[in-house]
Amino acid sequence: MSDPLDEHDKAGDPLAVVARAAGPYLASLPERPVHDRAMDPLLDELDGPLPARGDGAVAAVERLVRVGTRAATHSSGPRFFHFVVGGSTPAAMAGDWAASLLDQATGLWLTSPLAARAETVVLRWLKELFGLPAEFGGVLTPSATFANLTGLACARQWWAAEHGVDVASQGLAGLPAMPVFSSGLVHVSTRKALQVLGCGRDTVRTFARDDAGRVDLAAMDAALAEAGGRAVVVANLGEVNAGDSDPVAELAGLAERHGAWLHVDGAFGLFAALSPRTAHLARGVERADSVAADGHKWLNVPYESGFCFVRDPAWLSRAFGAWGAAYLPDSDDERINYNMLGPESSRRARALPIWATLRAYGRDGYREMVERHLDVAAHLGGLVEAAPDMELLAPVQLCIACFRYRPAGFPEEGLDELNARLGEALLADGRVYAGTTTYRGMTVFRPAPVNWRTTKADVERLVDVLRELGARLTG
Repeated sequence: MSDPLDEHDKAGDPLAVVARAAGPYLASLPERPVHDRAMDPLLDELDGPLPARGDGAVAAVERLVRVGTRAATHSSGPRFFHFVVGGSTPAAMAGDWAASLLDQATGLWLTSPLAARAETVVLRWLKELFGLPAEFGGVLTPSATFANLTGLACARQWWAAEHGVDVASQGLAGLPAMPVFSSGLVHVSTRKALQVLGCGRDTVRTFARDDAGRVDLAAMDAALAEAGGRAVVVANLGEVNAGDSDPVAELAGLAERHGAWLHVDGAFGLFAALSPRTAHLARGVERADSVAADGHKWLNVPYESGFCFVRDPAWLSRAFGAWGAAYLPDSDDERINYNMLGPESSRRARALPIWATLRAYGRDGYREMVERHLDVAAHLGGLVEAAPDMELLAPVQLCIACFRYRPAGFPEEGLDELNARLGEALLADGRVYAGTTTYRGMTVFRPAPVNWRTTKADVERLVDVLRELGARLTG
């Protein structure tokens, strides 16, 4: 097989291969190990020299599906807790297939009114879901890191304008370092965004009052006064180790009093706004200047998906528009060119899976899912507290339970090494996935159940497997 035109009349056949595999694969996820290392040798079947003449679409896709359904890490299943990773709801997955099928060039209204209108609609729906003001501007991004980059690029544009500079056209040369203040909960994606923006990942000043990283408001207040208000405050809504959050409303008050820019990193914590039980954690987000969040976490849409909202939409176009290319059309209120509002020029139609899942399940469906996950995480915390060989290290506030294995009589100085070995054993075992991290100087587990398939039975299995493997390591 050579030119794909030769398969013009059979273009649907490779899609049928995937469709036939999808049902059995998805049905098997609840019982599959998250990763079966015995299947790793199958990955060699993806390798080899580039063929001179191809196998044809059906044969190539059959091989990919056969290897993938066996050797993949089944992170779309209910027991992948290693990072804060959702699955893909049935509607979102189908919407993503539609995005690939239609293959829209979504940066410009001219090239895809469908994608541009869908993005406008889902951004409005997301604002309604989270209780953000309708006047906020927004753009879809590939991830929370890109969403943070987008919001912080707008903050940088604002900050430079305070110094009389259009940083988008003139750059940072001659400007002082942009002050960025946060608590000890600040995430590495914020630092990476600042690195990419030329502001420096290590320039963030953190103000923490304890070893968990909770914010020292008085110290930040003094630093803002010293900076004369020309600063960026980053509030963190949902921290990855223990699910902790900054007091967003109080940070909003500080930013407003000093005239600073408030950016909220709400990668998964923004979803606290959906439940009356946790909405207090998100109170004050509506007062932010920019808000970033992830779609492929608690929204349960496929990778890659994020979104950024900005109080004054003009900062998006100032930071990312005005390219000066004659062939690119201008935007107006109806015909929005989203590649002028974010860091991407070429963009896939990632609005379509978001549209599909929000249309399918609505506000109530997402509230119910979030509250079910809150219950699952609380159940996990209760199991840990009841186990004689485990120690819960932080209250369960959202979707993360932070704990460590601590068998009776085991020396304190050996616990970090034991938990690190247990984390490696858990990942090698593959029945459940939950890695380790460092929290308050301790090696700990921090599983995060945010997959729409996950139930209490799945976290019960996690505890059982951890205790089984732990007993082997210490027996």
